[in-house]
Amino acid sequence: MIARLLTQRACLDEAARLIRDLPGPILEIGLGKARTYDRLRALFPDREIFALDRDVHCPPELAPDAAHLLLGDFRETLQFLQAGIGRGAALAHADIGSHDRARDARLAADITPLIARLVRPGGVVATDREMPGPGWQALPLPEGAGVWPYYLYRVGR
Repeated sequence: MIARLLTQRACLDEAARLIRDLPGPILEIGLGKARTYDRLRALFPDREIFALDRDVHCPPELAPDAAHLLLGDFRETLQFLQAGIGRGAALAHADIGSHDRARDARLAADITPLIARLVRPGGVVATDREMPGPGWQALPLPEGAGVWPYYLYRVGR
């Protein structure tokens, strides 16, 4: 758990640095217990952050407000979100991993094109599963990232 959290923090901090001058909202795909959502709020206090998950499993004080929380299957909520923000997001953080790697790979394949339609050119996708989107450039993990598998991508045109 410590390796995972250290890696997530290092990758989110690096993503924040990379998109510092790029406008747009932040996407938290996989709210879970809201640990990374809370980090995103600290990194981006002046940006809208949209959180997506099937259910809410976090403490009420960490939950996003109703206007920024989309519940349901990612394949549906990502499509719904596109109608609202278009290709305007600066960062998508996809924390979709489970113990079933085959299921995770199928989900990643399903949602990668949906994320590609939401993140603007120059934006960043940070994820716990490989998700090489169309025209995305894999980035090296930052110093301070632990041994937990994580992926950073720069979105191309």
